[in-house]
Amino acid sequence: MYTAVIIDDEEMARTLLNEMLNEYIPTVSVAALCKDLPTGVKAIRKYNPDIVFLDIEMPGHSGLELLDFFNDEEVGFSIIFVTAYNEYAIQAFKMSATYYLLKPIEADDLKNAVSLFEKSKVKQNYAVLKENLGTGPKKIGLNTFNSITFVETSDILYFEADGAYTKVVLHTGKPVLVSKGLKNFENMLADNADFFRCHKSYIVNIKHITDYIKSNGGSLLIDKTHEISVSPDKLEALLKKTGHLL
Repeated sequence: MYTAVIIDDEEMARTLLNEMLNEYIPTVSVAALCKDLPTGVKAIRKYNPDIVFLDIEMPGHSGLELLDFFNDEEVGFSIIFVTAYNEYAIQAFKMSATYYLLKPIEADDLKNAVSLFEKSKVKQNYAVLKENLGTGPKKIGLNTFNSITFVETSDILYFEADGAYTKVVLHTGKPVLVSKGLKNFENMLADNADFFRCHKSYIVNIKHITDYIKSNGGSLLIDKTHEISVSPDKLEALLKKTGHLL
């Protein structure tokens, strides 16, 4: 059994989530329903929960401020954020490899979020989420077999499909093999103008393109060292997007 605390300023939202957990997730027992952050902090200290279901935006506080009340060694719980945030913030959750639920909560989404919590042995990096929700450098969480590696998107040269996996080639080190398909990263980075799907097997960071090679059907040279394919039907769009570089 896992113990949970729910923190949400909306009474109906707290009650509904509690009822859904009782009905669909018998392995989770709710210890407290909290209407604001101060009450939630007290409940966490009292019950030492495994999971905190946290509304990210409440009057007077951002849900992210919860972590300001605890030292790193005190954060023994995982947070599942509950949000009605816009698509920009949802991308930040995805890039940070953070558990989240969208309001109104669907039963299958709740089951999936708790299942991910149960399966994961990796401590969540909420500092990365804070950074991605702000205006600072953007980072992305790369799920490997036994960890999550966080890298700045500016350090990524390109993504390469590798069967059901994706190889992420970095400017700063050796490639990282990620247990997600290329389509996952295409969706995740859809709003990031630096990345472009140039081929069925590649997504490239256009800021690292140094040359376009016309021979043999066309290819891209990345950082003067990596040569990757570009599809003929993608070339015109790529030239429009990066004409100042090519």
